[in-house]
Amino acid sequence: MRAVRIHGTQDMRLEDVAAPEPGAGQVAIRPAYVGICGSDLHYFSDGAAGIFRIVDPLIPGHEMSGTIESDPAGRLDPGTPVTVHPSTWGPPSEGPRHTWPGGTFLGSASTSPHTQGAMAERLIVAADQVRPLPAGLSLRTAALVEPLAVALHALSVVPAGGRVLVSGSGPIGLLTAAAARAQGAEVWCADVRSGPLERARALGAHEVVDVSRTALPESTFDVVLECAGLPQTLHALLLACRRGGTLVQVGNVPNEDRAVNLAPIVSKEIALRGVFRYDTEIDQAIAMLTENPQIAAVITHEFPLADVHEAFAMAADSQQSGKVIVRVDGA
Repeated sequence: MRAVRIHGTQDMRLEDVAAPEPGAGQVAIRPAYVGICGSDLHYFSDGAAGIFRIVDPLIPGHEMSGTIESDPAGRLDPGTPVTVHPSTWGPPSEGPRHTWPGGTFLGSASTSPHTQGAMAERLIVAADQVRPLPAGLSLRTAALVEPLAVALHALSVVPAGGRVLVSGSGPIGLLTAAAARAQGAEVWCADVRSGPLERARALGAHEVVDVSRTALPESTFDVVLECAGLPQTLHALLLACRRGGTLVQVGNVPNEDRAVNLAPIVSKEIALRGVFRYDTEIDQAIAMLTENPQIAAVITHEFPLADVHEAFAMAADSQQSGKVIVRVDGA
């Protein structure tokens, strides 16, 4: 089979490799579409995502849709359209199960051997990771299920509705804004680039703010969601949060010491929350995409598998692109 494999920093190849076979309790899937995530970009550009460094060739991709190739248990017929929950859970521990250590995640170098991802012509996963798609949801749109689940988990820790600020209007920020809008919130989006803000407005944001030119209004928002992974913006976002409001850190921030003025947390009694991936929200994401097909506008570019380098270059250009997907099946 053909597979995209990242061997190290700036070393990504489309290669012919042996196709894996399903074992007990597993199914084989033919990926159709795979979204490019920020972690995929870091694996390519840096050879690592956070503290997880590539040691052996890694097939990227955890945002995917496809069709069943074979289900040895006979539960799903060949050709059934599906998406996949990319996580498996570690041994029971404290906290929600998606934070338990010892689990796996598709397309991740966090395990040894690495957990191979979906940017290949066959993917093997556990049967309980598979989610069949409803008739009204296309395979192309279903590539957004996984990142939309991230957004829904971020929104699940705060009350629905109200006035919401999404800081950072990249793909996760756009999906968070679209999900909040679908839940009835008044949504503002902030960024320093015109392209992301234009896409946010097209998705239905009530207001957009270019924070390179205009300061955010103070004490205005019930919920502020930081979706860019920029800790230097935290103080300004705390100022924008209303008294008794909530700031949710969605973007993955660098693991480093940084001075932050936390005085507004005390004086305004702001709740600061972190969120990590998601659990059951993937099923809510399937339902939301089916009921709100306009969210598919987050996808701005599609490339065939043969043009994967061009796809990664476009995904890295946040001024020009929202979500970039790679067409695997038939590419």
